[in-house]
Amino acid sequence: MLEGILEILIKIVVVLGIPLGALPIIIHVERRGAGFIQRRLGPNRVGPFGLLQPLADVAKFMFKEEVHPTHVRPFFYTAAPLIALVVALLPLACIPLFGTFEFDGRTIYPEVFRSDMGIFYAFAVSALGSYGILLAGWASNNKYTMLGALRACAQMVSYELSLSTAIVAMIFVFGTNDIHGIVGAQTGYWFGFLPKWGIFVQPVAGMLFLVGIFAESNRLPFDLAEGESEIVAGYHLEYSSMKFAIFFMAEYIHMLALSALFIIFFFGGYSLLPGLDLIPTDNAFILPLLQAVSFITKIAIMVWVFVWVRWTLPRFRYDQLMDLGWKRLLPLGLVNLIVTVLFVYFRNQ
Repeated sequence: MLEGILEILIKIVVVLGIPLGALPIIIHVERRGAGFIQRRLGPNRVGPFGLLQPLADVAKFMFKEEVHPTHVRPFFYTAAPLIALVVALLPLACIPLFGTFEFDGRTIYPEVFRSDMGIFYAFAVSALGSYGILLAGWASNNKYTMLGALRACAQMVSYELSLSTAIVAMIFVFGTNDIHGIVGAQTGYWFGFLPKWGIFVQPVAGMLFLVGIFAESNRLPFDLAEGESEIVAGYHLEYSSMKFAIFFMAEYIHMLALSALFIIFFFGGYSLLPGLDLIPTDNAFILPLLQAVSFITKIAIMVWVFVWVRWTLPRFRYDQLMDLGWKRLLPLGLVNLIVTVLFVYFRNQ
Protein backbone atom coordinates (compact mmCIF):
# COMPACT_ATOMS: atom_id res chain seq x y z
CA MET A 1 0.00 0.00 0.00
CA LEU A 2 2.75 2.43 1.00
CA GLU A 3 4.79 1.52 -2.09
CA GLY A 4 1.78 2.25 -4.31
CA ILE A 5 1.22 5.67 -2.73
CA LEU A 6 4.92 6.52 -3.02
CA GLU A 7 4.91 5.45 -6.68
CA ILE A 8 1.92 7.71 -7.46
CA LEU A 9 3.53 10.67 -5.65
CA ILE A 10 6.76 10.22 -7.64
CA LYS A 11 4.77 10.11 -10.88
CA ILE A 12 2.87 13.28 -9.95
CA VAL A 13 6.12 15.11 -9.15
CA VAL A 14 7.58 14.06 -12.51
CA VAL A 15 4.41 14.99 -14.44
CA LEU A 16 4.31 18.43 -12.82
CA GLY A 17 8.05 18.99 -12.68
CA ILE A 18 9.01 18.27 -16.29
CA PRO A 19 6.60 20.71 -18.04
CA LEU A 20 6.99 23.45 -15.41
CA GLY A 21 10.76 23.05 -15.50
CA ALA A 22 10.76 23.10 -19.29
CA LEU A 23 8.83 26.40 -19.50
CA PRO A 24 11.87 28.71 -19.10
CA ILE A 25 13.72 26.70 -21.75
CA ILE A 26 10.79 26.89 -24.18
CA ILE A 27 10.40 30.64 -23.63
CA HIS A 28 14.11 31.15 -24.29
CA VAL A 29 13.94 28.98 -27.43
CA GLU A 30 10.90 30.98 -28.60
CA ARG A 31 12.74 34.29 -28.23
CA ARG A 32 16.05 33.15 -29.65
CA GLY A 33 14.21 31.36 -32.44
CA ALA A 34 12.31 34.54 -33.27
CA GLY A 35 15.57 36.45 -33.38
CA PHE A 36 17.21 33.81 -35.57
CA ILE A 37 14.33 33.61 -38.05
CA GLN A 38 13.92 37.41 -38.26
CA ARG A 39 17.70 38.03 -38.38
CA ARG A 40 17.99 39.86 -35.07
CA LEU A 41 19.68 39.06 -31.78
CA GLY A 42 16.97 38.10 -29.32
CA PRO A 43 17.78 38.10 -25.56
CA ASN A 44 21.54 38.22 -25.00
CA ARG A 45 22.17 40.44 -21.97
CA VAL A 46 20.86 38.68 -18.84
CA GLY A 47 23.26 35.80 -18.19
CA PRO A 48 25.42 34.05 -20.80
CA PHE A 49 23.63 34.09 -24.18
CA GLY A 50 20.56 35.53 -22.41
CA LEU A 51 19.88 32.20 -20.67
CA LEU A 52 18.77 33.90 -17.43
CA GLN A 53 16.23 36.16 -19.13
CA PRO A 54 13.30 33.74 -18.41
CA LEU A 55 14.23 33.79 -14.69
CA ALA A 56 14.26 37.59 -14.77
CA ASP A 57 10.79 37.48 -16.35
CA VAL A 58 9.53 35.18 -13.59
CA ALA A 59 10.83 37.60 -10.95
CA LYS A 60 9.17 40.49 -12.78
CA PHE A 61 5.80 38.72 -12.91
CA MET A 62 6.00 37.74 -9.24
CA PHE A 63 6.76 41.23 -7.93
CA LYS A 64 4.95 43.35 -10.49
CA GLU A 65 1.99 45.36 -9.23
CA GLU A 66 -1.25 43.50 -9.85
CA VAL A 67 -3.96 45.65 -11.35
CA HIS A 68 -7.44 44.48 -10.36
CA PRO A 69 -10.04 46.29 -12.50
CA THR A 70 -13.17 47.36 -10.66
CA HIS A 71 -15.59 46.36 -13.43
CA VAL A 72 -14.70 42.62 -13.49
CA ARG A 73 -16.59 39.74 -11.88
CA PRO A 74 -14.04 39.04 -9.10
CA PHE A 75 -14.49 35.32 -8.35
CA PHE A 76 -14.62 34.15 -11.97
CA TYR A 77 -11.93 36.66 -13.00
CA THR A 78 -9.54 35.03 -10.49
CA ALA A 79 -10.64 31.46 -11.20
CA ALA A 80 -10.22 31.63 -15.01
CA PRO A 81 -6.37 31.48 -15.20
CA LEU A 82 -6.27 28.71 -12.57
CA ILE A 83 -8.81 26.66 -14.54
CA ALA A 84 -6.76 27.17 -17.73
CA LEU A 85 -3.56 25.97 -16.01
CA VAL A 86 -5.13 22.92 -14.34
CA VAL A 87 -6.87 21.85 -17.55
CA ALA A 88 -3.57 22.18 -19.46
CA LEU A 89 -1.83 19.90 -16.93
CA LEU A 90 -4.53 17.19 -16.75
CA PRO A 91 -3.79 15.46 -20.12
CA LEU A 92 -0.20 14.85 -18.99
CA ALA A 93 -1.46 12.44 -16.33
CA CYS A 94 -2.08 9.69 -18.92
CA ILE A 95 0.83 10.33 -21.32
CA PRO A 96 3.68 7.81 -20.76
CA LEU A 97 7.28 8.99 -21.09
CA PHE A 98 8.46 5.41 -21.55
CA GLY A 99 7.11 1.88 -21.73
CA THR A 100 6.27 -0.50 -18.92
CA PHE A 101 9.05 -2.39 -17.15
CA GLU A 102 9.47 -4.90 -14.35
CA PHE A 103 10.85 -3.78 -11.00
CA ASP A 104 10.89 -5.74 -7.74
CA GLY A 105 8.44 -8.26 -9.15
CA ARG A 106 5.91 -5.58 -10.18
CA THR A 107 4.99 -4.09 -13.55
CA ILE A 108 5.61 -0.34 -13.44
CA TYR A 109 3.44 1.93 -15.59
CA PRO A 110 4.80 5.46 -16.11
CA GLU A 111 1.38 7.14 -16.24
CA VAL A 112 -0.28 8.68 -13.20
CA PHE A 113 -3.65 7.68 -14.64
CA ARG A 114 -3.46 4.25 -16.27
CA SER A 115 -6.41 3.25 -18.46
CA ASP A 116 -7.05 1.68 -21.85
CA MET A 117 -9.20 4.77 -22.52
CA GLY A 118 -6.40 7.16 -21.56
CA ILE A 119 -6.16 8.64 -25.03
CA PHE A 120 -9.82 9.66 -24.95
CA TYR A 121 -9.37 11.13 -21.48
CA ALA A 122 -6.45 13.24 -22.76
CA PHE A 123 -8.45 14.68 -25.64
CA ALA A 124 -11.55 15.20 -23.49
CA VAL A 125 -9.75 17.28 -20.88
CA SER A 126 -7.77 19.14 -23.57
CA ALA A 127 -11.07 20.28 -25.05
CA LEU A 128 -11.96 21.81 -21.67
CA GLY A 129 -9.28 24.45 -22.24
CA SER A 130 -11.87 26.64 -23.92
CA TYR A 131 -13.76 26.97 -20.61
CA GLY A 132 -10.93 28.88 -18.92
CA ILE A 133 -10.64 31.20 -21.91
CA LEU A 134 -14.40 31.74 -22.15
CA LEU A 135 -14.63 32.41 -18.43
CA ALA A 136 -11.77 34.93 -18.62
CA GLY A 137 -13.42 36.79 -21.49
CA TRP A 138 -16.81 36.91 -19.80
CA ALA A 139 -15.52 37.71 -16.28
CA SER A 140 -13.36 40.58 -17.56
CA ASN A 141 -16.56 42.37 -18.59
CA ASN A 142 -14.92 43.93 -21.62
CA LYS A 143 -16.09 43.80 -25.22
CA TYR A 144 -12.62 42.97 -26.56
CA THR A 145 -12.06 40.13 -24.09
CA MET A 146 -15.48 38.70 -24.87
CA LEU A 147 -14.78 38.79 -28.61
CA GLY A 148 -11.46 37.01 -28.05
CA ALA A 149 -13.10 34.34 -25.90
CA LEU A 150 -15.85 33.71 -28.44
CA ARG A 151 -13.29 33.46 -31.23
CA ALA A 152 -11.23 30.95 -29.24
CA CYS A 153 -14.23 28.75 -28.49
CA ALA A 154 -15.52 28.87 -32.07
CA GLN A 155 -12.18 27.86 -33.57
CA MET A 156 -11.64 25.10 -31.00
CA VAL A 157 -15.05 23.58 -31.78
CA SER A 158 -14.45 23.92 -35.53
CA TYR A 159 -11.05 22.24 -35.57
CA GLU A 160 -11.86 19.58 -32.98
CA LEU A 161 -14.09 17.95 -35.61
CA SER A 162 -11.33 17.44 -38.17
CA LEU A 163 -8.96 16.51 -35.33
CA SER A 164 -11.41 13.84 -34.18
CA THR A 165 -11.66 12.31 -37.66
CA ALA A 166 -7.85 11.99 -37.71
CA ILE A 167 -7.83 10.32 -34.27
CA VAL A 168 -10.54 7.80 -35.20
CA ALA A 169 -8.78 6.98 -38.48
CA MET A 170 -5.54 6.23 -36.60
CA ILE A 171 -7.35 4.05 -34.04
CA PHE A 172 -8.81 2.01 -36.93
CA VAL A 173 -5.34 1.65 -38.44
CA PHE A 174 -3.68 0.53 -35.20
CA GLY A 175 -6.63 -1.57 -34.04
CA THR A 176 -6.38 -0.33 -30.44
CA ASN A 177 -6.99 2.79 -28.39
CA ASP A 178 -4.44 1.90 -25.70
CA ILE A 179 -1.46 4.28 -25.80
CA HIS A 180 1.09 1.50 -25.24
CA GLY A 181 -0.59 -0.54 -28.00
CA ILE A 182 -0.43 2.44 -30.38
CA VAL A 183 3.27 2.94 -29.65
CA GLY A 184 3.93 -0.79 -29.93
CA ALA A 185 2.34 -0.84 -33.40
CA GLN A 186 4.88 1.79 -34.52
CA THR A 187 7.95 -0.02 -33.20
CA GLY A 188 10.31 -1.47 -35.79
CA TYR A 189 11.13 -0.73 -39.42
CA TRP A 190 9.79 -1.30 -42.91
CA PHE A 191 12.35 -2.49 -45.47
CA GLY A 192 14.99 -2.33 -42.73
CA PHE A 193 15.29 1.47 -42.64
CA LEU A 194 11.86 3.23 -42.60
CA PRO A 195 10.32 3.57 -39.10
CA LYS A 196 6.78 2.21 -38.78
CA TRP A 197 5.50 5.62 -37.71
CA GLY A 198 1.89 6.61 -38.24
CA ILE A 199 2.83 9.59 -40.40
CA PHE A 200 3.98 7.20 -43.14
CA VAL A 201 0.75 5.19 -42.89
CA GLN A 202 -1.68 8.12 -42.68
CA PRO A 203 -0.07 11.35 -43.97
CA VAL A 204 -3.50 12.95 -44.51
CA ALA A 205 -4.53 12.30 -40.90
CA GLY A 206 -1.13 13.60 -39.80
CA MET A 207 -1.67 16.87 -41.66
CA LEU A 208 -5.19 17.24 -40.21
CA PHE A 209 -3.91 16.54 -36.71
CA LEU A 210 -1.03 19.00 -37.05
CA VAL A 211 -3.25 21.85 -38.25
CA GLY A 212 -5.78 20.96 -35.56
CA ILE A 213 -3.31 21.22 -32.68
CA PHE A 214 -2.15 24.64 -33.90
CA ALA A 215 -5.76 25.80 -33.79
CA GLU A 216 -6.43 24.09 -30.44
CA SER A 217 -3.46 25.81 -28.80
CA ASN A 218 -4.32 29.25 -30.27
CA ARG A 219 -0.89 29.57 -31.84
CA LEU A 220 -0.04 31.47 -34.98
CA PRO A 221 -1.33 31.42 -37.65
CA PHE A 222 -4.50 30.66 -35.63
CA ASP A 223 -4.11 33.09 -32.72
CA LEU A 224 -7.28 35.00 -33.60
CA ALA A 225 -8.27 34.94 -29.92
CA GLU A 226 -5.38 37.34 -29.22
CA GLY A 227 -5.44 39.34 -32.46
CA GLU A 228 -3.58 42.47 -31.33
CA SER A 229 -4.38 44.39 -34.48
CA GLU A 230 -8.12 43.74 -34.10
CA ILE A 231 -9.07 43.11 -30.45
CA VAL A 232 -6.06 44.56 -28.56
CA ALA A 233 -5.02 41.39 -26.66
CA GLY A 234 -8.14 39.24 -26.62
CA TYR A 235 -9.35 37.29 -23.64
CA HIS A 236 -6.43 38.19 -21.31
CA LEU A 237 -6.56 41.95 -21.94
CA GLU A 238 -7.57 42.78 -18.34
CA TYR A 239 -4.99 40.47 -16.72
CA SER A 240 -1.62 41.49 -15.35
CA SER A 241 1.21 40.20 -13.15
CA MET A 242 0.94 36.51 -12.13
CA LYS A 243 -2.56 36.03 -13.52
CA PHE A 244 -1.28 36.88 -16.99
CA ALA A 245 1.77 34.67 -16.39
CA ILE A 246 -0.50 31.73 -15.51
CA PHE A 247 -2.32 32.09 -18.85
CA PHE A 248 1.10 32.22 -20.49
CA MET A 249 2.15 29.00 -18.71
CA ALA A 250 -1.12 27.26 -19.59
CA GLU A 251 -0.63 28.00 -23.29
CA TYR A 252 2.84 26.47 -23.36
CA ILE A 253 1.86 23.43 -21.30
CA HIS A 254 -1.14 22.88 -23.58
CA MET A 255 1.26 23.06 -26.52
CA LEU A 256 3.48 20.40 -24.89
CA ALA A 257 0.52 18.08 -24.23
CA LEU A 258 -0.80 18.36 -27.79
CA SER A 259 2.71 17.84 -29.19
CA ALA A 260 3.02 14.66 -27.09
CA LEU A 261 -0.31 13.35 -28.41
CA PHE A 262 0.72 14.13 -31.99
CA ILE A 263 3.99 12.24 -31.50
CA ILE A 264 2.18 9.25 -29.93
CA PHE A 265 -0.04 8.84 -32.99
CA PHE A 266 2.34 9.78 -35.81
CA PHE A 267 5.98 9.56 -34.69
CA GLY A 268 6.10 6.44 -32.57
CA GLY A 269 5.64 8.01 -29.13
CA TYR A 270 8.40 6.74 -26.85
CA SER A 271 9.66 4.19 -29.41
CA LEU A 272 13.40 4.55 -29.84
CA LEU A 273 14.83 6.99 -32.34
CA PRO A 274 16.71 5.37 -35.23
CA GLY A 275 20.16 4.39 -33.98
CA LEU A 276 19.32 4.20 -30.28
CA ASP A 277 18.06 0.64 -30.73
CA LEU A 278 21.69 -0.39 -31.33
CA ILE A 279 22.59 0.42 -27.70
CA PRO A 280 22.62 -2.69 -25.46
CA THR A 281 19.76 -2.72 -22.93
CA ASP A 282 20.93 -5.42 -20.53
CA ASN A 283 20.07 -3.28 -17.50
CA ALA A 284 16.32 -3.03 -16.79
CA PHE A 285 16.53 0.77 -16.53
CA ILE A 286 18.47 1.43 -19.74
CA LEU A 287 15.54 0.86 -22.11
CA PRO A 288 13.07 3.16 -20.23
CA LEU A 289 15.80 5.82 -20.09
CA LEU A 290 16.42 5.62 -23.84
CA GLN A 291 12.65 5.69 -24.47
CA ALA A 292 12.28 8.81 -22.32
CA VAL A 293 15.18 10.50 -24.15
CA SER A 294 13.59 9.61 -27.51
CA PHE A 295 10.17 10.93 -26.49
CA ILE A 296 11.53 14.19 -25.03
CA THR A 297 13.70 14.72 -28.13
CA LYS A 298 10.67 14.33 -30.40
CA ILE A 299 8.67 16.77 -28.26
CA ALA A 300 11.56 19.27 -28.38
CA ILE A 301 11.59 19.07 -32.19
CA MET A 302 7.83 19.57 -32.25
CA VAL A 303 8.13 22.64 -30.00
CA TRP A 304 10.65 24.08 -32.44
CA VAL A 305 8.11 23.51 -35.24
CA PHE A 306 5.60 25.59 -33.25
CA VAL A 307 8.18 28.37 -32.90
CA TRP A 308 9.20 28.13 -36.55
CA VAL A 309 5.61 28.40 -37.78
CA ARG A 310 4.79 31.26 -35.40
CA TRP A 311 7.56 33.48 -36.71
CA THR A 312 7.17 32.50 -40.36
CA LEU A 313 3.46 32.51 -41.26
CA PRO A 314 1.12 35.52 -40.95
CA ARG A 315 -2.16 35.41 -39.06
CA PHE A 316 -5.28 34.34 -40.99
CA ARG A 317 -8.36 36.48 -41.20
CA TYR A 318 -11.17 35.07 -39.09
CA ASP A 319 -13.34 34.15 -42.08
CA GLN A 320 -10.37 32.33 -43.64
CA LEU A 321 -9.85 30.44 -40.39
CA MET A 322 -13.45 29.21 -40.28
CA ASP A 323 -13.57 28.42 -44.01
CA LEU A 324 -10.43 26.31 -43.71
CA GLY A 325 -11.88 24.34 -40.81
CA TRP A 326 -15.40 23.75 -42.12
CA LYS A 327 -15.02 23.76 -45.92
CA ARG A 328 -11.61 22.15 -46.35
CA LEU A 329 -10.35 20.15 -43.39
CA LEU A 330 -13.62 18.62 -42.16
CA PRO A 331 -14.68 17.21 -45.58
CA LEU A 332 -11.11 15.97 -46.14
CA GLY A 333 -11.11 14.33 -42.70
CA LEU A 334 -14.45 12.60 -43.33
CA VAL A 335 -13.31 11.28 -46.72
CA ASN A 336 -10.04 10.05 -45.20
CA LEU A 337 -11.92 8.34 -42.38
CA ILE A 338 -14.31 6.56 -44.77
CA VAL A 339 -11.43 5.38 -46.98
CA THR A 340 -9.53 4.17 -43.92
CA VAL A 341 -12.51 2.23 -42.54
CA LEU A 342 -13.11 0.56 -45.91
CA PHE A 343 -9.42 -0.30 -46.27
CA VAL A 344 -9.25 -1.85 -42.78
CA TYR A 345 -12.52 -3.74 -43.35
CA PHE A 346 -11.39 -5.35 -46.62
CA ARG A 347 -7.91 -6.00 -45.24
CA ASN A 348 -9.38 -8.02 -42.39
CA GLN A 349 -11.66 -10.11 -44.64
